[in-house]
Amino acid sequence: MRATFHLKTLAVAIATLSVASMTNAAGLDRSGQDITAFLQDGTYAEAVYTYIDADVSGFDNRRVASDDAGYIQGNSTGDIAESYDFFRYGVKADVNDTFSVGILYDEPFGAAAAYTGDNNFTGAPTAAIDGLIAQQLDGKVPGQTITSAAGLDTYVKGVQQQLAAGREQVRQGEAAIAANPALEPVLRPQIDAGKAQIAAGEAQVAPLVGLNGYAAGQLSNTEGTNVEVRSESITAIMGMKLGADKNIQIYGGPVAQRVQADVRLRGSAYGPATGYTSHISPDQDYGYILGASYSKPEIALKAALTYRSEIDHKMDITETYPLAGLLAGNPAAATQTNAMEITTPKSVNFDFQTGVNPTTLATAKVRWVPWGDFNITPPLYNAVSKNNPAYGPDGLALVEYGDDQWQVELGLAKRLAPALAVSGTVGWDSGAGNPTTSLGPIDGYYSVGLGAKYNVTPEWAVSAGGKYLWFGDAKGQLPTQQIVGDFQDNDGFIAGVKLSYQGK
Repeated sequence: MRATFHLKTLAVAIATLSVASMTNAAGLDRSGQDITAFLQDGTYAEAVYTYIDADVSGFDNRRVASDDAGYIQGNSTGDIAESYDFFRYGVKADVNDTFSVGILYDEPFGAAAAYTGDNNFTGAPTAAIDGLIAQQLDGKVPGQTITSAAGLDTYVKGVQQQLAAGREQVRQGEAAIAANPALEPVLRPQIDAGKAQIAAGEAQVAPLVGLNGYAAGQLSNTEGTNVEVRSESITAIMGMKLGADKNIQIYGGPVAQRVQADVRLRGSAYGPATGYTSHISPDQDYGYILGASYSKPEIALKAALTYRSEIDHKMDITETYPLAGLLAGNPAAATQTNAMEITTPKSVNFDFQTGVNPTTLATAKVRWVPWGDFNITPPLYNAVSKNNPAYGPDGLALVEYGDDQWQVELGLAKRLAPALAVSGTVGWDSGAGNPTTSLGPIDGYYSVGLGAKYNVTPEWAVSAGGKYLWFGDAKGQLPTQQIVGDFQDNDGFIAGVKLSYQGK
């Protein structure tokens, strides 16, 4: 007699797999943009909470800001990955045996990193400022070789003292003439010559005063590099079942997405870009989702292929870039607010499940995201980079990735009792290229996960799951291609809890 793998029987098992199954590390990907809530039978609702705690640490480059010939291990960065959490919600209902509707909420993209301790990503950027001063003043101060902030400060103060002494001599000469006009023919030529020398000295030292003030401002820094990116997404889906058995479904709908970000670059690692700060104001824009699924209930088979479009955001960004004020000779030019465009990437998800026996389900998930096409290019940051001819006419982006992301996850779910099931997963994420940005130095991961689900009633259930991740080693790289850190032997864990309802 042929075994029948009823979906209602196996649903208790499969739901455990989606608690913490797709959260990943490539690019800015977070939620995996899961849509399996919409693929459930009957009326379905879920609320999922996910907590992620990663340990990402490494060492800075001892050669940073001095040359880029290679990497020499420097100081420890400490753990730069900040723990974070997010929610996912989904509601789905059948209008009739042909049409279904659903609403999904998730937080698809994000980043949270903060550098602390004694390393090139925190504190006073002494090496970077000394390097900039040596470059700016090479052969430009007659009779002087200035290669450090301390040397510049000493020189500027010495010149200012000389100018102050000259002004005092001029004042005394003017006072002498006022007291005895007969001295005019003798002292006036000396006073005029002194004024000319003072004017020439002031003109010569003015750029150095500006550079010295810039250096002092940067060397007073006590902060560390920090980045936070947040996003939210709401997807409305309508599906239509086709065929005599209603086993084929096409679905699609609009997507509303909101994105915001804050970035602070500190320490010597970022060279002349040290002190850069940006705030990207929240922006909401729209895209779409399209997909198709196939089901065969007698063997508990479901397969779905889902495409999400790119979403173009045009948002306001406020940037503070101290070097821009220095180059313009106007401190006010260091802060600007401009419009910026960011395009969050498209993606393709493939979800598959099939019954192995009446109490066991096998699953597979595959995800592709073209992070190699993604970049964040703030206008002021980009404009300043164009001052260096080495970066060509297009300048530099603040964040970009070298490769597309591929992710694969395989799972098994087993019903142990009518109300209890357990599940397990193994996964692999390709990452988005190595070297990668110093604001997220991870090159993919391998993972294992476990989950359990208990049906409190036939309709209501509670699930819990966890996943352990081994992150791929990565070099942290600046947009200038300079290696600024090496991050190895890192790991993390994910924990999730889900409350779900399923009824006819």
